[in-house]
Amino acid sequence: MKLEELRAIREKSEKEMALRDGKSRIRVVVGMGTSGIAAGARETLKALLDEVAKRELRDVVVSQAGERGLSSHEPVVSVFEEGKPTVVYGSVSAELARRIVAEHLVNGNPVSGSVIEINS
Repeated sequence: MKLEELRAIREKSEKEMALRDGKSRIRVVVGMGTSGIAAGARETLKALLDEVAKRELRDVVVSQAGERGLSSHEPVVSVFEEGKPTVVYGSVSAELARRIVAEHLVNGNPVSGSVIEINS
């Protein structure tokens, strides 16, 4: 491998880690317990990370958590935003994950019909 290729791989990895650990205005958490993974949470997480990176949303962090006791709604995604109630989405496919990024994270409008809980 050439040095340029190794640098490109390192830069990509650093960007992905920043999406999971950086300072944020918005934190998105994907339930990655057993039932979440069985329902497709890995694909949901990947779609969220890809969309956030593609849009270069530097103030959004995507992370994962365990079970929330909402197994009938898996994959579950929670959006924590400073100064706003927490929005919990259920049955989040990769396609819905991309819509959440576009409509909720970018434009500030929760995706209606997919919200299962709002906590203040």
